[in-house]
Amino acid sequence: ELGKRAPRWIRDNEVTMCMKCKEPFNALTRRRHHCRACGHVVCWKCSDYKAHLEYDGNKLNKVCKDCYHVIIGCTDSEEKKRKGILEIESAEVSGNSVICSFLQYMEKSKPWQKAWCVIPKQEALVLYMYGAPQDVKALATIPLLGYTVDDAPKSADLPHSFKLTQSKSVHSFAADNEELKQKWLKVILLAVKGETPECQNE
Repeated sequence: ELGKRAPRWIRDNEVTMCMKCKEPFNALTRRRHHCRACGHVVCWKCSDYKAHLEYDGNKLNKVCKDCYHVIIGCTDSEEKKRKGILEIESAEVSGNSVICSFLQYMEKSKPWQKAWCVIPKQEALVLYMYGAPQDVKALATIPLLGYTVDDAPKSADLPHSFKLTQSKSVHSFAADNEELKQKWLKVILLAVKGETPECQNE
């Protein structure tokens, strides 16, 4: 269907990095562009291609490299490199996850930041953290097995917080409400013991 019908555009605020080359966007050098064929948000380097799109009266439109190759019928000789652990797309794992939601996250003494957290079904003992729900690469992963869970909140500002500790690594999380915190704890308390949790997604 590529180029035959208008794509669903991924919104700018759903990504923090180019959906093709995974470079983070910033105000100056990496502005967001949309591929007119697949609707993905890409940087200028990755949107530097043009192809005739049927849905737009065969006019030349800006497209990403992948769509360009498909539309002009040329196969990319470069074999798809085996994906690294962080290069699992957020949308891919969120759609097939035990649980996923935004949580506040703090590591050591860094400031709290919002992260899209996912525990995928196929790796139910690993917590993936993304900057946004449509990001194509995780910022970090935490293998949960062996962590100690502390669910007593330490800060009055974030009453729905919990902590994961293992020797020197400490990860603090905070949910928006008690119900969401309990859902995450239910999954994590099983995962730290090596048990596969039940799906918590509505």
